Amino acid sequence: MPAESPQRLIDIWVYLSATPLLGLTLTLVVYQAAFMLYRRCGFHPLANPVPLAVLVLATLLWATSTPYATYFEGAQFVHFLLGPATVALAVPLFEQMHRLRRLALPLLGALVAGVLATTTTAIVLAWALGASAATIASLAPKSVTMPVAMGIAEKIGGLPSLTAVLVMGTGVLGAVGARTLFDTLRIQDPAVRGFALGAIAHGIGTARAFQESEETGAFAGLAMGLSALFSALVLPTVAGLLLRWV
Repeated sequence: MPAESPQRLIDIWVYLSATPLLGLTLTLVVYQAAFMLYRRCGFHPLANPVPLAVLVLATLLWATSTPYATYFEGAQFVHFLLGPATVALAVPLFEQMHRLRRLALPLLGALVAGVLATTTTAIVLAWALGASAATIASLAPKSVTMPVAMGIAEKIGGLPSLTAVLVMGTGVLGAVGARTLFDTLRIQDPAVRGFALGAIAHGIGTARAFQESEETGAFAGLAMGLSALFSALVLPTVAGLLLRWV
């Protein structure tokens, strides 16, 4: 029986490699392994499973010379579930409706200020450091959730692929450093912590917020959705004006 195990594994690999299930299986297995490591590390933000899983998957695709299109034939099923998962964030938010009504105006102000501040500082700092116009345009929507950020970057002359990397990096940095920053500034209100994380660190920050509490995660999900909507409507114009100025 033990001698048959390697052959069974080979047979399973041959079957999966010839079907779209390969991308789906790889994604689920790699992420689960990364999440187990994350849990063993006590949910330390530096062990975030998202960048780790991406790194492992990219290495596997490169090592096996597997085209991304082939991988995505199976991974698209996970990609499709992003929509329902995002909509499901409304459930914990609904339970916070009593606080949301009281905080509507402050949250709206924080949303506008946060989006404009992150965009302006990103463009000005990149310009001051001598970045190219395409790099600056790619950096401008770095705090928006990835699908929206890539669309904005393409519209203002950026590189969507570079924007995707920058968005992921921003999310990881937000998830890693936000808790320490909040504690240092003595910001303890779950709504404030969550909204700031969602507005600046999008999906990865929202996932981190849910690890603190459901209330923190609910406001992070709200901020992620509102910042994506506001950015899609306003950011192309604002970023375009800033890009012409710099």
